[in-house]
Amino acid sequence: MATDDQTLQYNSAPFEGPEKLLEIWFAPSPAHVPDAQSPKNGRIGLRKVPRQTWEDMLDIVKCKVLSVIEGQETDAYLLSESSLFVFAHRLILKTCGTTLNLLGLPRILEIARDQASLPIVHRCFYSRKSFMFPERQLGPHKEWKDEVSYLDAIFPNGAAYTVGKVNGDHWLLYITTPGEGGFNGEIAPSSPDASPTIHSRDGIPSGEEQTMPAVEPEAPFTQDYTIEILMSDLSPGAREPFFFSAPPSPSEDSPLEGPSNSGLTLSSAIGISDLFSARLTTLDAYAFSPCGYSSNALLQWGDPSANDPTRGGEGYYTIHVTPEEGWSYASFECNVPLSTAPSCTAKEIPDLRTLIRRVVNIFQPGRLSLTLFISSVDNSNAEEEGETAIEAAQRAFKSALTVRRPVSYSSSGSDTGHAEGERQGRKGYYRRTDKINYEFGGYDLAFASFELR
Repeated sequence: MATDDQTLQYNSAPFEGPEKLLEIWFAPSPAHVPDAQSPKNGRIGLRKVPRQTWEDMLDIVKCKVLSVIEGQETDAYLLSESSLFVFAHRLILKTCGTTLNLLGLPRILEIARDQASLPIVHRCFYSRKSFMFPERQLGPHKEWKDEVSYLDAIFPNGAAYTVGKVNGDHWLLYITTPGEGGFNGEIAPSSPDASPTIHSRDGIPSGEEQTMPAVEPEAPFTQDYTIEILMSDLSPGAREPFFFSAPPSPSEDSPLEGPSNSGLTLSSAIGISDLFSARLTTLDAYAFSPCGYSSNALLQWGDPSANDPTRGGEGYYTIHVTPEEGWSYASFECNVPLSTAPSCTAKEIPDLRTLIRRVVNIFQPGRLSLTLFISSVDNSNAEEEGETAIEAAQRAFKSALTVRRPVSYSSSGSDTGHAEGERQGRKGYYRRTDKINYEFGGYDLAFASFELR
């Protein structure tokens, strides 16, 4: 493992860990894509698009595919700068560094239209934490107003928000709401960099009528739930495992064998593999040379056999780590709905408080922000019972972090520490510095920031 002196020699310039996160929904659920009833090789919608097509799009963004795991509902691409998730009806592109995330959007829209018969957009989200080094960004990412202008040129009904302290850690969000005239209120986007899109009077590009499948009115839409834990100023002990004094050497026959195996070994050693039950998880990880780490995981949760996306299915989590001193950063994102009440099945699917503690114990940040973004339809039932999902999430955030205790890593994956395999962490407790709840059109947000004291 590298010492602090070794850390400095690895880097001639700082690296921007906080990611740009683009999520595009072309339909409300997989059941609503045009070919839902006629799969091709078991695939529908965007999942029919060949890998090479996505790789060509990523060339525009300035990143590469390292590996991919193919699940029952999702293709999870591990990238040189973060991740790409492809579902039948939506796509998530998460990229760090100085990647040109938004420049890939026009090409994504073309691919969806031409190769998946999805010419209209149901919803689009773009979000990111405030950059550490905004002066190093390129293209529309130099300033938030430029990113908003770029998106406004494509979507006629977008809205931009700043959540949190403008002069401190904050979270930026651009969101579109379903328009009027398309199926389920979708909109036909324009593209500033692609061939002009000619709109018909119904809001669908001329000559491209989208044929939607016959979906029963009571067919459930996909539940949307995303928790992000964005961590800065990681402790020296937490950063150390992500440096490699002897970087793995890939073989000619399997060029990714070394860093991929090293990534999986590291995942097990520091407790990432224990965040969720290994029985439910397919993990893909990569250890970068000379430092850094990324992983994607696909998770089976609830009762997938119920054929109801609100009761179970295939979810994901993704982790990315920039360990260098001075700009250390780690992110965790997951879309598996988690209970805000203590769970007796935490070893399988942890409750929200337990998961937060497990993640924070691994990375030991000096500062962190948490966001829970949940579709309002999932929040309405809780509201009728007296507490909304975001209010319950805020309570879980505080309960997980504000108890005075050592912040330490446990190899067992528990939330309290473990005598064997434990390394000394920071002492103290987290103080909440921001608590904000937002209600958007169709979505609710819980945002909170904490600092170690």
